[in-house]
Amino acid sequence: MSTGISGWVPVEHRWFGLDRRQMRPALFVLVVALLLIYGWPALNAVVPWDNPTKAGDVLDLGDGATAVPPVGWQLEDGALVSDRTGVSATSDNVKLVKAGTTIQMSGASFDGTAAQFLDQVITSENPEADISGSPATFTTTSGLVGVVRSASGTGGDELLAAFKMSSTDPVRAPALLVNVSAVPGEFQQVSSEIDTFLRSITPGADE
Repeated sequence: MSTGISGWVPVEHRWFGLDRRQMRPALFVLVVALLLIYGWPALNAVVPWDNPTKAGDVLDLGDGATAVPPVGWQLEDGALVSDRTGVSATSDNVKLVKAGTTIQMSGASFDGTAAQFLDQVITSENPEADISGSPATFTTTSGLVGVVRSASGTGGDELLAAFKMSSTDPVRAPALLVNVSAVPGEFQQVSSEIDTFLRSITPGADE
């Protein structure tokens, strides 16, 4: 006959008054429920990332193109040169996050200049955005010439940059879009890192 008290949990199995032995199956049920109801975005919001960039890391942008990520940011999407090869420049995505700032990079096929590509992105995705009137020319350390435009509002700051990933054929080359978004008051804290990151973008070898 048991002499234990019904419902009593031994101290070695308690965590903030809860039975730790029941937490693992409960967490599994929560994860499955989130996937079924909301999908991966909800799961990503619950499960923290732990994939910080380190000194010496180089992002693989496809077809030999690269960029050097700022140190200490979370790499939530994308791959390093040391991880894989053979990525297409028009299909690979990169997402870097630090506190309230997010850097997203995506490639696309586009026949035209970088400025025309950026205009098309703004017109098709967010035509009512308060984007600065004139694009500014931006040149990377490797000599790749692109354009940047910015926007500021009560919701935060946004920087859009577009590049054609070839120095010899900037019209027919794949296009690269960089979208930087930051909560209010955050962009100035990371502006130097963003500038260094953009200047590190290097195109692949021209055919």
